Amino acid sequence: MNIKFTDRKMDSSGTLREYAEKKCSKLVPYFDKEVSVQVTFSQERGMQTVEITMQTQGLYFRAEERTSDMYASIDGAIASIDKQIQKNKTKLSKRLRQESFVKAMGAMTDYSDESFEIIREKTLDVKPMTIEDAILQMNLLGHSFFFFMNSEKGGAPCVVYARNDGGYGLLVAKK
Repeated sequence: MNIKFTDRKMDSSGTLREYAEKKCSKLVPYFDKEVSVQVTFSQERGMQTVEITMQTQGLYFRAEERTSDMYASIDGAIASIDKQIQKNKTKLSKRLRQESFVKAMGAMTDYSDESFEIIREKTLDVKPMTIEDAILQMNLLGHSFFFFMNSEKGGAPCVVYARNDGGYGLLVAKK
């Protein structure tokens, strides 16, 4: 397990980091391969926030918990990730055991316009997957959209998104 800690507006103690590492290690048996974990501690207005992101074989699990106690926040975030794994256990175990994941697609070109300010940039490890897998991944991350390469359409770049009226939408890029 590769774990990385980040502190925002606070300094975390060694015992807090050890506690978080111990709790994260309880989820490692679910995975066949190496797991990368990003733990972010922050404090704002008396509330203690923990954000945990686990990544393995192109799958991401993310949870954020905000309470008045940092240890309770860690417990809540770990419980949330455990629920995500349990909810999708059969689909995830099937996906994690398959060695069919293809290496990441080539680097994407970054286009910028001087009239727009880029607040945050994120690098994606884009993998070919089915629409069902993309919707599953989007729901696991708790996002409203997800970018992926559609293996059913010859590797076409696509975005799946949750519609306000229920259901999902799919954007397919023309070649």
